[in-house]
Amino acid sequence: MARIAVRLGSAAALLIGVSAAVAQTPPPAQPARPGAQPSTAPGSTTAYRAKQVLGTKVNIQGNVSIGTVEDIVFDDAGTVEYLIVDNGGKLVSVPWEAAKFNFEQRTAVVNITQEQFRTIPTYTVQTYPQFFAPAYRTQVYKFYGMTPRERRIIERRDGIRP
Repeated sequence: MARIAVRLGSAAALLIGVSAAVAQTPPPAQPARPGAQPSTAPGSTTAYRAKQVLGTKVNIQGNVSIGTVEDIVFDDAGTVEYLIVDNGGKLVSVPWEAAKFNFEQRTAVVNITQEQFRTIPTYTVQTYPQFFAPAYRTQVYKFYGMTPRERRIIERRDGIRP
């Protein structure tokens, strides 16, 4: 019990410290208009925000719409793994790397055919899959002609995985 209290206290202190640090950090420069691309220095990476992805219309080959991005799935290391696309009430997992975005037009294209798309299993908000189960990852990536990258598992200093 005392061990749990110490962990909860440590977690609370960490959150307070992070909140204070974030409050003191000036916000990054915002684009001049919604959807505008942030400027970057030569050799740097452009940063995008989740709101630029959520609601994006997703198409497959032949400019066929398969829905909109409903959610984003990321792992405990903060790596984005999947887009969850709402296809008329049915949800579909799309590997992040499979989608090619046009942020200005709020669209994404996935390079698969209608026939391939029809074979991809769907689910609902009541039946989310186990996104990081090895068999699920392999199966989903295979539908898109891809192989999942190796997952990085973060281990805390006390040897416990999150």
